[in-house]
Amino acid sequence: MNYLIIIKQIYLIIALVILSYYGGVASATANESQPTDAIELAALMLRDGHNDRALMALQNVNLEDSETDLARFYTLQGLAYMNLNDSVAAKSNLQLALKNGQQDKVIFVYLAQIYYSLKEYQNTIQAISKSGDHLHKNPTLIILKAQAYWQLENTDAAINALNVGKNIFPNDFRFLRRKVFYFVQLGLYQEATRLGKQYLTLSKATAEDYIAIGNALRLSKEYQQALNILEIARLQFANNETLAKLLAHTYLDQGKLNSAAFILEQAALINSDLISEAAEVYRRAGRFHKALLLNERVQDQKVKFKQRLSILLSLQQYEQAANMEASLYRNGLLEDQNIRYALAYALFSSGRFSAVNKHLDHLKDAELFRRGIELRRLMEACETEPWKCV
Repeated sequence: MNYLIIIKQIYLIIALVILSYYGGVASATANESQPTDAIELAALMLRDGHNDRALMALQNVNLEDSETDLARFYTLQGLAYMNLNDSVAAKSNLQLALKNGQQDKVIFVYLAQIYYSLKEYQNTIQAISKSGDHLHKNPTLIILKAQAYWQLENTDAAINALNVGKNIFPNDFRFLRRKVFYFVQLGLYQEATRLGKQYLTLSKATAEDYIAIGNALRLSKEYQQALNILEIARLQFANNETLAKLLAHTYLDQGKLNSAAFILEQAALINSDLISEAAEVYRRAGRFHKALLLNERVQDQKVKFKQRLSILLSLQQYEQAANMEASLYRNGLLEDQNIRYALAYALFSSGRFSAVNKHLDHLKDAELFRRGIELRRLMEACETEPWKCV
């Protein structure tokens, strides 16, 4: 998760304390022993991000040699495996470092990350509690602790951890942000909305913050609360496409098709690909002529002709729909049985009975095949008693 990556970055400098453990990263001299040289070389490689090479260097260390610093050896090896995302090996090595006398408490910070990645949430909490001053120096570590409690379904402890973090770091609004999402998941929507607005006001929130909180409320079906937040965001971030789409879909969730279509139409000024979505929503809203007008601007030919056929059928302009046969064939759309049936229906409704059957013969889908049989029955009736088909 993102906060795990952040912890790694923050503690990269602290890791150098471990790398220089017992005297620092010194250059090799003629009177230094082989194990020390290999460990120092591994430390340098690890510091430069060459984790595989660091592991190779550590393979040259004689673990039976009484001069070998086992605490540092296992620490370096554990960090290398951790950077390579091998959490199991990293966990084993860092635990061995502790058993062999590693005293630097930053090792518990790394163990906490590893335990969390392995879903060992209770061990995560225990490791954090042993991290000493690091817990009160880094807000991300407190967030990790809260999240571990949350995964254990200890919601009170999770929220309490966030409260503690907020008291220690009053200007870090990540605690408030995460608390909003906890309340949403707990179904405490009014409190979540209140805190969400507080967070958005205090934190100089980005468009992504508004999107995250608005979408959380939307997914929880708190549509009006979501709209309140997203409409405010829309005034501040008028050119944010994701925000516009989320707002439009929130209106769609409430059945407010015209509002959704208007927002998508505006967003299409930023991304022309959205014009087909706007046209489709206008069609669903029954504003067929508006939908047809927007359809003219659709660039993707397959999307354009498929949508136009649907709009023309909605307008009962069967002659124009039937005249699209060549365009539909040219764009490969007649491979879609639904489109083929729609064209057959347009041909039938415009009285071109002779052209209908060749399309009905291609229908394999059970429901469409049944409808095709009905069309054939109607054509036979029309031929027998033409006045009934006027």
